[in-house]
Amino acid sequence: MFKQKITIIGSGFVGSTISYTLMLSGMFDEIVIIDVNRDKAEGDAMDLNHGVSFVDPVTVVAGDYAAAAGSDMVVITAGSAQKEGETRVDLLKRNKAILTDIITRLTPYLTDKTLLLVVSNPVDILTYMTQKISGLPPARVLGSGTVLDTSRLKYLLSRKLAVDSRNIHTYIIGEHGDSEVAAFSSTTVAGMGIEEFCAVSGNCQYCGPCGENEIYEEVKSAAYEIIKKKGATYYAIALAVRRIIECILGDEHSILTVSSLIDGSFGLKDVCLSLPSIVGANGVERVLSLNLSSEEEKKLIMSGEKMRSILTEVGF
Repeated sequence: MFKQKITIIGSGFVGSTISYTLMLSGMFDEIVIIDVNRDKAEGDAMDLNHGVSFVDPVTVVAGDYAAAAGSDMVVITAGSAQKEGETRVDLLKRNKAILTDIITRLTPYLTDKTLLLVVSNPVDILTYMTQKISGLPPARVLGSGTVLDTSRLKYLLSRKLAVDSRNIHTYIIGEHGDSEVAAFSSTTVAGMGIEEFCAVSGNCQYCGPCGENEIYEEVKSAAYEIIKKKGATYYAIALAVRRIIECILGDEHSILTVSSLIDGSFGLKDVCLSLPSIVGANGVERVLSLNLSSEEEKKLIMSGEKMRSILTEVGF
């Protein structure tokens, strides 16, 4: 079993849940928690350490950036939430300053193999900023992207198709946000398209394009609904992050819709967004192209152009 060191920057709802999920995973000898609120980081470390007798041996510490030295991976969950009346550009400028500070303080302690995984939102914009500020090779800087959105899509389809979600192959691509695209035209179950599978199984509640739009809207609005009900989303994203990290540490060459720097796919360049990508020990090893419908491709290009426009607004 692989055993390595990871640093989590940011110990809010998402960061602390990721720390807990990774502690349970048994993948790491050491988990370092860094937060601007040192008491919060220390409290989380204490709380987690009190449960180490129930899991594989692991050390959890709260520290400053020097404690990150030798980390195989660094997960960035820190960022500033939007204030009332604040524009999107102003928020991104503040997060740019936060990221610059984090990366500047972190860089002296990175090894030549450390990978950076960005989870903070808007994840595609912040992943791009992290890569540019850090100067690391694009393969070693990735975002959680639409890995969670894709899982949400699989879950909702599984309810309609009456089949295990793990046997559904589909993707949410583009931005992790309002312009994301559901690649229904590439969706398969047991090697069949959805309509064909429904005809064979005879146990589906799927309603063609009408049902697709309903499912897509539910995926897109899922985070808003959860936030409305309980204030934040953190369990499922922590599991998504665990899966990404598992692929990297295990050098699985698995296909995940992580966010990474796109350089030519579908004519898009110099922007981070999610496409099915082969993920292994070196991070994003290859970005794959999908066979999309003309409408899906059009929406994907629009999603990429939206990301590029935002980046231009904030000086990238």
